[in-house]
Amino acid sequence: MLELFSGFGLLLTNYKSLIMIFVGLGLIYLAIRKEYEPSLLLPIGFGTILANLPLSSAVGVDGILTTLFNFGIRTELFPLLIFIAIGAMIDFTPLLKNPLMLLFGAAAQFGIFFTLSTASLFGFTLPQAASIGIIGAADGPTSIYVTTKFAPELLGPISVAAYSYMALVPIIQPPIVRLLTSSHERKIRMDYQSGDVSRTVKVLFPIAITMLAGIIAPSAVSLIGFLMFGNLIRECGVLKSLSESAQKELANLVTILLGITIASTMTGDRFIQPTTLIIIFMGLIAFIFDTAGGVLFAKLLNLFLKKKINPMIGACGISAFPMSARVIHKMGQKEDPFNFLLMPAVSANVAGQIGSVIAGGLILALVH
Repeated sequence: MLELFSGFGLLLTNYKSLIMIFVGLGLIYLAIRKEYEPSLLLPIGFGTILANLPLSSAVGVDGILTTLFNFGIRTELFPLLIFIAIGAMIDFTPLLKNPLMLLFGAAAQFGIFFTLSTASLFGFTLPQAASIGIIGAADGPTSIYVTTKFAPELLGPISVAAYSYMALVPIIQPPIVRLLTSSHERKIRMDYQSGDVSRTVKVLFPIAITMLAGIIAPSAVSLIGFLMFGNLIRECGVLKSLSESAQKELANLVTILLGITIASTMTGDRFIQPTTLIIIFMGLIAFIFDTAGGVLFAKLLNLFLKKKINPMIGACGISAFPMSARVIHKMGQKEDPFNFLLMPAVSANVAGQIGSVIAGGLILALVH
């Protein structure tokens, strides 16, 4: 009975923990009612409640969430396993039909490096600024992987910002794209090459990308390697059951563990501070400049190309797959009901998946 009353007393006197419990409830609400990244926000929200209850046995030296954090996050195991699942889900065929789209996967990473520079002006150390900048990768596992190495104390707000903004891509991207493009540019139609890509090319692609990325950015080998290994499982044609397991059971299980484990860092004393608001704001800046970088790069290419590219496609160079591609396709349909941009948009979007992972590797290599 005494522990019961002391628990209520601690909760009422520790306003930061109380606020974080409401934050957890808010994340659960967004996951269920608004369907914003429910597979991540719901476990993070519930885990936040567990971590902030007074005298909680879920956190601390022997707490299960702390144990899972040390086992799965500190060792980088959970993010890398997620990359295998993501790789198994991605079909690179649209990109292989139009390799030019790889350029947008690079151009749309501009927000990462811009935000890195900006965050350093707010007093963050270089490793912390790099962790904040990587929110612009629009890739949750990459953000978690880099932050775990550089600034684990910021893992909670960075993870929430990364996944929240990924869910808000349909709200964030359209006004930026409209601001940077004219109605005429948004109506540009793009051809999509028909036909299929040979199985040999599909098998060789993940191997070649892994070797090339490993040479350019050795620090990215784990990231790009696990992503491409998942894709190789998908495309080899002899591991169908493993591919399906990676896409379903592995992805679901690790996503649950990843989300609820991240929440162990979201205690009131760590989360309720001014730096959290700055991180969330910087994350938005990263997404805005990623989108702008891709669109402006497409407009630059159009100065030299005879057959013009719809600049909106550049916005799909972020890693939020396939959400960004769908957003741009719908915007094209609003301008011209007969303008079908989905496949070119998907090509740029899967290029963004590769670009974000390589960008994460470059950050790891450049920042010490």
